[in-house]
Amino acid sequence: MKLPFFPLQTVFFPGETVPLHIFEDRYKELINDCRKDAVTFGIPVYINDRIVYGTEVQLVEVVTTYENGSMDVTCVARQIFQVMTFENEMEGKLYAGGEVKFLESINDGDIKVKEAVLQRIQELYDLMGVPFESIPADKFNPYMLAHKMGLSFEQEYELMQLIKESDRLAYIRRHLEHTIKVLKEVDRTKELIDMNGHFRNFDPLDFKDFNI
Repeated sequence: MKLPFFPLQTVFFPGETVPLHIFEDRYKELINDCRKDAVTFGIPVYINDRIVYGTEVQLVEVVTTYENGSMDVTCVARQIFQVMTFENEMEGKLYAGGEVKFLESINDGDIKVKEAVLQRIQELYDLMGVPFESIPADKFNPYMLAHKMGLSFEQEYELMQLIKESDRLAYIRRHLEHTIKVLKEVDRTKELIDMNGHFRNFDPLDFKDFNI
């Protein structure tokens, strides 16, 4: 399938809302084509001077149009794709485009694993003092909070390439366990620093039967 391209240094996951500010002429043309022909477009991720994977998005609404023709728009992210070809300008257009191959998404997530991941997210938010609104495990998917659990840009890019939901859950679980461990160590270090200079009650060691 061939898609128009709007490359960005950002990862978008299926199902999330994508707000965009459009100001370049080529992307004004792209949005106008989407409105006129109801076409979708792709947001390939620009990373390490390459574009290999991205997300198909669909225009939902042009929220504001300014006097200079720039726009604020909202879109919804749909499917992950791999870029097969790239054209700097599609035929007769200002914007880029290319052939893409959509990645299959296998929804094989186990409910018990989802519950475990949600518990870890709750623990992470509690450590940070951030409110967490609980999500039923049967309604949860790994993309829902992917931007809200401390993944780096590179980690989000790795996550978007995983086809199986079970692999996505495992990836997030490993990240959460590592992050929670680091945060707990930070809290312990802060406690040690706070104790510096204060009188502490040490238990004396008993050397009565001690031998070298």
